[in-house]
Amino acid sequence: MKYLVTGGAGFIGTNFTRRLAAEADAEIVVLDKLTYAGRRENLADLESSGRIRFFEGDICDPAAAALAMAGADIVVNFAAETHVDRSIDDPSGFVRTDVEGVRVLLEEFRRTAGSLFLQISTDEVYGSVEKGRSREGDPLRPRSPYSASKAGGELLAMSYFTTWGVPVIVTRASNNYGPWQYPEKLIPLFVTNAMEGKDLPLYGDGLNKRDWLFVDDHCSALSAVIGKGRPGSVYNIGSGEEQTNIEVTTSILDLVGADRELIRPVSDRPGHDRRYALDTGLILGELGWRPSVGFREGLARTVKWYEENRAWWEEIKSGRFGEYYRRMYSARLAASGGRD
Repeated sequence: MKYLVTGGAGFIGTNFTRRLAAEADAEIVVLDKLTYAGRRENLADLESSGRIRFFEGDICDPAAAALAMAGADIVVNFAAETHVDRSIDDPSGFVRTDVEGVRVLLEEFRRTAGSLFLQISTDEVYGSVEKGRSREGDPLRPRSPYSASKAGGELLAMSYFTTWGVPVIVTRASNNYGPWQYPEKLIPLFVTNAMEGKDLPLYGDGLNKRDWLFVDDHCSALSAVIGKGRPGSVYNIGSGEEQTNIEVTTSILDLVGADRELIRPVSDRPGHDRRYALDTGLILGELGWRPSVGFREGLARTVKWYEENRAWWEEIKSGRFGEYYRRMYSARLAASGGRD
């Protein structure tokens, strides 16, 4: 069995590729553009051992897609622009990668007639959910350029199933966290800032609520979908453990051993969705999958990883990440009396 993992040098892609290499007797190819959040060194040991082959390239480039996909049975598409704040700053790259890139991959996959195209999506396509839990058949109401682009990509993928019978499955996962996550997202940003004694810029009142899914559980769910999922289906993947942003923040500070005075409420981002929550009855009923890592355990493991891998994230934060961070937070922190 030959796998193509696109975006395999990013956060979830890295964790999935490493799991696949450890568990599956398969040929694995990784295609990654190596934008700011894609880091080839995440997979350096697998590449040097010959366990994976790595291609640097853009999924929007038909030639790169064709080269990497040659002979692939299964394509798992993690490649995407993913950060909501960046999508508000500049939506164009999100539309290009998350929609046009999916089209390019699907066209090549349709030509090569592989056995499964797995499109990785997000619970954010449902929009803000004030009560209850989103089910796979619910209307999509994305509210940010990021979630709109992901909705467009998954709808395009499902259209290939309906129109041409291309074996497509879509998964919608809740907020992931864990090792190898680029420190622009809430948990790795706050963990690393706390370790450095820096302020934690918490949006608004901190009561926005998310279903937090440890990345290892997400990867195990994807393995179940690949093994037993039905083409033409959508599967929600979540932990069922909701936490407000302020609860996550205080838990991080407690684990790091940092002072809660580092919490700095700042002005909220535009259109910030209040709550996401997923009904995961379908994946449990059909595939027998359920999460195994609780939030407290997963967060403790995550903090430990960042403690043990300071060189990885310190290099990131000493580079161009700093320019992005100042652009996003300097004025907000200054207005709240904090420090950037």
